[in-house]
Amino acid sequence: MSKINVLMFGWEFPPFKSGGLGTACYDLCKGLSKNNTNVTFVMPFAPEGATAKFVKLVGAHEKIKHLRLRTIKSPLTPYLTSKEYEHYYQHTQSKNKHLYGQNVFDEVARYTAAAAQIAKEETHDIIHCHDWMTYQAGIIARKTSKKPLVVHLHATEFDRTANNPDPRISHIEWLGLKEADTIITNSQFSKNNIIKHYNIPADKINVVHWGIDNEPLPQHPSIPLKEHKTVLFLGRITIQKGPDYFVEVAKRVLDYEPSARFIIAGDGDMLPRILHRTAELGIADKVVFTGMLKGADVHHAFQTANIYVMPSVSEPFGLVALESMKNGTPIIISKQSGASEVITHALKVDFWDVNEMTNKIVSVLRHTALREELTHNTLREIQKFNLEEPARKIKEVYQHPYRGKH
Repeated sequence: MSKINVLMFGWEFPPFKSGGLGTACYDLCKGLSKNNTNVTFVMPFAPEGATAKFVKLVGAHEKIKHLRLRTIKSPLTPYLTSKEYEHYYQHTQSKNKHLYGQNVFDEVARYTAAAAQIAKEETHDIIHCHDWMTYQAGIIARKTSKKPLVVHLHATEFDRTANNPDPRISHIEWLGLKEADTIITNSQFSKNNIIKHYNIPADKINVVHWGIDNEPLPQHPSIPLKEHKTVLFLGRITIQKGPDYFVEVAKRVLDYEPSARFIIAGDGDMLPRILHRTAELGIADKVVFTGMLKGADVHHAFQTANIYVMPSVSEPFGLVALESMKNGTPIIISKQSGASEVITHALKVDFWDVNEMTNKIVSVLRHTALREELTHNTLREIQKFNLEEPARKIKEVYQHPYRGKH
């Protein structure tokens, strides 16, 4: 079978990433590279001191064959809000003359404007776009090259905002879904949300659950907090991820297990509110805020914890649950997540049910046998997840892209 050449538009790619979307794109490209697929990945990238502008980096990661990385100079990251962008602009415009405009939508427009030229220059059979920021670029690229457009929705604007969407973003999201030749999303949960909020035909949407890399984990010789019963929250501190439910549960758990400690690893717009709430509840001395973790520090956090809790309000998948399992850390996950569709050995609870979440955490902390059984089962179950299977399914989408008419 001949190679498929993919022109992929995204916002982050390791080591230039800010969150789970970068990990997902990296893993997908790695899996595709083993499935006779060439990928040219187009992303905005402007770290401190960078000089990249429409620069093509060939072989950006030696472990991923057939991958070329094109960069567009831009400060925009996948989860940057309009307010955060304006703050960035005000504090950096004197140093960063390359900035296009004063809001996130100008920056998306700037990224989109490059799409036509890139589509002319790059050999490709398929255009694959990740999340709303790239959809307009994909539409422009398709007009240029006449190649099929696959849009990949990792989270809807309704997921990210707990059903309070920015109408400008939801319109772009709807436009991309409508114009696409076919759609990929990460769970049946997410597919149902697309149908509900955007009235997209079900036969146009392909569900591909995520996998995880099976490379060995970094090990840490000492775990300083293991003397405590430790509960971990790791993710963006935003309304979608449910950190407010986590701190309410922490207060209840401490009523039963006063020696418990809680780690909140991440950053986001709700961080000041969560910090304030821990003080109001009188548990500030029992909660450690680490900020955003990267690389080996993420695995260290999992290896430190006795249990990981993912109380997401609306989670299209939840790759972090697989990362916890890979580290042998038992998990409690929201039933409102795609991960709950495919993970068997997890404790599952509605995100809003703080009493049941409390009961489950206390049980795991108190009962060593339960904790050890969960650890054993998660380590065994994680073996069924890999990168090749989701990549194989996505390649099938590439080969038969017209599942629905836009």
